[in-house]
Amino acid sequence: MTRGARARLALVALALVAILFVFVFPTRSYLAQRRQVSNAQHDVDVLRDQNNQLEALATHLQSRSAIEGMARDQFHRVYPGEQVYETVPAETTTPGVTTTTVP
Repeated sequence: MTRGARARLALVALALVAILFVFVFPTRSYLAQRRQVSNAQHDVDVLRDQNNQLEALATHLQSRSAIEGMARDQFHRVYPGEQVYETVPAETTTPGVTTTTVP
């Protein structure tokens, strides 16, 4: 190889490396950033949906009927003059199994 051929080969190699730095590496970074933005947008959409559901629940829980229902169910509250009856489930027995009580 002559000196001029080596110089051209070195110049071509340098140009190839420059092209890689100018186009390929920024493109990879750009695609990675787009993927991150897409994932973040998905997270924002999920959080927005959850926020809307929680706002609807908060509005519902402020209604008189919801407050009354929670007071009756969770705290067994009744209006004056009302009577509360609770039913106890019957004991279930498995066929063929006998239980004995040892005194």
